[in-house]
Amino acid sequence: MRKLTFGLLIMLAVLLVACPSPATPTPEPQAETGGQAEQEADAPKDQMEEMEAKVIRIGAAVSETGKYAREGQDTRQGYILWQEWVNNEYGGIKVGDERYKVELIIYDDESNPDTVTRLTEKLITEDKVQFLLGPYSSGLTKAASAISEKYKIIMVEGNGASDSLFERGFKYLFAVLTPASRYTESGLKALADAGAKSVVIAYKDSPFPKSVAQGAEKWAQEYGMDVLAVESYPADIKDATALMTKFKDLNPDVFVGAGHFVDGVLLARNAEEVDFAPKAFMLTVGPSNPEFVQELGKTADYIIGPTQWERTMAWQGQYFGTPEEYAKRYEERWNEPPTYQAAESTATALALQIAIEEAGSLDSDAVRQALLDMDVMTFYGPIKFDETGKNVAKAMGAIQIQDGQIVVVAPEEAAVADLIYPMTPWNER
Repeated sequence: MRKLTFGLLIMLAVLLVACPSPATPTPEPQAETGGQAEQEADAPKDQMEEMEAKVIRIGAAVSETGKYAREGQDTRQGYILWQEWVNNEYGGIKVGDERYKVELIIYDDESNPDTVTRLTEKLITEDKVQFLLGPYSSGLTKAASAISEKYKIIMVEGNGASDSLFERGFKYLFAVLTPASRYTESGLKALADAGAKSVVIAYKDSPFPKSVAQGAEKWAQEYGMDVLAVESYPADIKDATALMTKFKDLNPDVFVGAGHFVDGVLLARNAEEVDFAPKAFMLTVGPSNPEFVQELGKTADYIIGPTQWERTMAWQGQYFGTPEEYAKRYEERWNEPPTYQAAESTATALALQIAIEEAGSLDSDAVRQALLDMDVMTFYGPIKFDETGKNVAKAMGAIQIQDGQIVVVAPEEAAVADLIYPMTPWNER
């Protein structure tokens, strides 16, 4: 019995040595990359390294949480739409005779300047990105661009409009959007032409709204309107009824509110609560976003807002076609219509792509020169940068919400509907 047991043990030991353990199976290649994985497995080491090297790493810190989460979502989705198109349809960015796939690294900046500073540094020093796309808002763009400038890494952005961004002598920051000082230009001209004589202006105490307010004051005066008051309000405002009451007493024809989506909703609600109903109500961020109408319902009607882009505009570019064609593509991908923040984010990445291809190089100085030389029409409109990095070719439009629909009312050549002035008072709707 002992001999038999010993013999069995010997046989079992031999079998264990001869058979591999089932605990570590060879991984199956993923279906979408299986063919490439098999080719790489058979390729020489130097060829594999060359295949891996043909990637352009682009980074961005974008608000997924915090006060800019809504606009940050639009920004992120605009970037991703471009990345998927350039990789899967266009075949990768052309650099000379080579094609490079785009690896896009996006972190949540939590709508916080300190976080965006830290993450931008991480993208450059740890993730080794070659180029950057901007965050949402002028304040966060200011923080991020200080880091990109320090490392001489090009940042192309589409969501920081404050004119002060381009007054620092930076060489590596470029913006595809119309600067903040021109946000109200088309809308105020249309209102002046309709008979408006006086304006009050409220702005959030941060860089972008301040630039908008300064521009609004300038355009109002240029178009012959009296500026009755200019007031700032805190960035974290929770109640604007006192401010709206003050403006009500001044009885202006036009109210201009310079801020972002959340405070724009608050200003409209508080104005209705105190029955401050000027003949025109203008907000810089919010009215062009369908969620603004969903949130406010009838209160949103007749509100005017500047817009960087709308799907009804007549531009057409080599990539993405017309604004309407872009909008359909975006809806198919994200199951919602694009805001102008989404469109300008796609245009931001597209401008960087065009510059890389024109340069035929990934060298920062070569790409920077290509950006300075750029003069191109896109689905988003014309893009031509001056020495400071501003897009000097693109005018701002104005929309008005009419019966729950967002329609372009200015400038005249882009309008699809007439401006309604004066607006129907809140209590008569």
